[in-house]
Amino acid sequence: MSPFVYYLTTLIIFFFIFAISTWGLNLQFGTAGILNFTYITFFAIGGYFTGVAMMGRPDALSNMRYILGLSLPFPVALLIGAAAAGLLGLLVGLVALRRLRSDYLAIVTVSVGAIVFDFVNVNTAIFNGADGIAGIPFPFNEQLQLDPNTYTFFYVALAGGVTVVLGLLAFRIYNSPLGRTLRAIREDVDVASAFGKDSYRFRMIAMVVGCVYAGIAGGLLVGFISALNPGGWTAGETFLLYAALLLGGRGNNWGAVLGAFLVPVLFQEATRYLPQIPGHAELIPAIRNMIVGGLLIGVLWFRPEGILPERKARFPNVTYKRRREVAEVE
Repeated sequence: MSPFVYYLTTLIIFFFIFAISTWGLNLQFGTAGILNFTYITFFAIGGYFTGVAMMGRPDALSNMRYILGLSLPFPVALLIGAAAAGLLGLLVGLVALRRLRSDYLAIVTVSVGAIVFDFVNVNTAIFNGADGIAGIPFPFNEQLQLDPNTYTFFYVALAGGVTVVLGLLAFRIYNSPLGRTLRAIREDVDVASAFGKDSYRFRMIAMVVGCVYAGIAGGLLVGFISALNPGGWTAGETFLLYAALLLGGRGNNWGAVLGAFLVPVLFQEATRYLPQIPGHAELIPAIRNMIVGGLLIGVLWFRPEGILPERKARFPNVTYKRRREVAEVE
């Protein structure tokens, strides 16, 4: 396989992973209005639990220390990772969603992210501390026995299949009564409650399902790169996903896909392969961040609804039409 083909397949896999992540964030923030500023934490939890569920027990001579070590097949391990992320989202929701709104909820999620990060980073017995876990088995490779080049194409198909399934579910949720109720709660929680909608229960559903999406994306990532450590899930990664969602179009699943392609894949991952400028090793990353920030500011200024805005349902003015009909009869 040529370097360019490997580079392209890697970007495609990253695109699938970030598309799933952005769909989950779009369900929470774009549809339900939940400000989850530690979304990447659920991504990491899903990745960690998927990894340790696939790995065997740590060797006594090994430097790594981690829980579980179940040697489970990838589909089961991925479900465990998704369930762990969803359970953490449920626990956070029990604390934050009932009484807190908007910026106070965001502060709570930031605090939760800091607590989880420090707990994992310091406690080496959980996920090997700051060094993280490595040597995670590649999904299905033990059965397929593929060479590295062929396996990359297989993983593109695997990640793409998962993305299609979760994408269909995301669009189904958006167009369902659940999605319409979540959008009504996002617009005005008091009015939705007045019409008998249990805003806490519906927002909890959005919180948990969005975290499950993050956990699945994290599991797919560790299956591909075979490692994960706390340095890869800082707060900046969450805001990168927010930038993707705001740029592509909040509340629009197609906008989330576009944002996932533009920000995490095109501007963050693709530019990592550019050659460094001699004497200015950090110049390209700095330019990359400035471009993303400038694009975000421009979009919020000139098109705050994003490149692909949410399509609002338009209903005719029934009262006005009825008045005209009555006037014509009279």
